[in-house]
Amino acid sequence: MEMQTFLVLIEQDEDGIYVAKVPDIPGCYTQGKTIEQVMEKIWEAIQVCLESETEELTPLKFVGLQQVEMKAHA
Repeated sequence: MEMQTFLVLIEQDEDGIYVAKVPDIPGCYTQGKTIEQVMEKIWEAIQVCLESETEELTPLKFVGLQQVEMKAHA
C-alpha cells in the first residue's frame, strides 16, 4: 500500500476545543479536548474519508502559512 501524506490544520475555538481539518479531503475534520486526542481522531477521520472517497485524491504541495492581522470594521 502506498503511503500518502496529508496536511492537517489544527485550530482552537473559543471554548478551548481543538479542531483539526484536512484541506485536501473535502469534509474531513474532527475535534478533541487535547492535541493528542484530536490527532488520534483526525487519523481515524482520514481513514474513513479515504475509504468512502470515490475520486483519487492528489494532495497539494504545502508551501506555508501566513497570519494576517487586521482591524475589524465596526
